[in-house]
Amino acid sequence: MAQVNVKINGYSYTVGCEDGQEAHLFAMASQVETRMDSIKSLGTSTSEQRLLVLTALLLADELHDTKIELEQLRVQLSKPARARAEAKAEADVQRRAAKLAEQAEQIANLLEQP
Repeated sequence: MAQVNVKINGYSYTVGCEDGQEAHLFAMASQVETRMDSIKSLGTSTSEQRLLVLTALLLADELHDTKIELEQLRVQLSKPARARAEAKAEADVQRRAAKLAEQAEQIANLLEQP
């Protein structure tokens, strides 16, 4: 397990991560730092704790929006698959109906024979 020192809002934190995930952890810390900077740029004076809470809420909001967009994309991508499945089901019903009609005709022919 790797140990990484990340700096957020001027403070250093030692964080453990899986070997090979160091760059990912640095990127996540950078994202947190970016969000904090955007909140600080609003010019309101706030405590460190409040700044961390606002940053967490901002990231949670972005995650929420991303999940909604992902679900919308899944629905859009599934529409063609659903249309193909419906077309296949309709073709299956038509084939069965044709087969039943053929069988009904054969039965009718047998009944008409003397």
